[in-house]
Amino acid sequence: MLTPSDFNHVFQESVRVGSPFLTLVTRKNTLDHPRLGFAIAKKQVKRAHERNRIKRLAKEYFRHHQHQFPNIDFILMAKQPVIDLDNQQIVETLNQLCQRIIAKQKD
Repeated sequence: MLTPSDFNHVFQESVRVGSPFLTLVTRKNTLDHPRLGFAIAKKQVKRAHERNRIKRLAKEYFRHHQHQFPNIDFILMAKQPVIDLDNQQIVETLNQLCQRIIAKQKD
């Protein structure tokens, strides 16, 4: 997802799941594939290399698991405590959030 209108569309009628570290905002799309976007504020994660690390891990997780996702737009938002997690913990948190989203979408 690249344009502000894509992000606004997702934020208007979204399904949200969260943890103390990350929030995942989702909405079904009309495309034939899922999409991923990021809204990681400098106020929450101050250093660029930390924001980039989170995005890099999320992109890799999404790439490996996108075949499991229905046609959904995902927006990942980070909270300040996420910088204290190591890479494996971030991936585990993403996995838990995605499983909750998939379960909610089936309902």
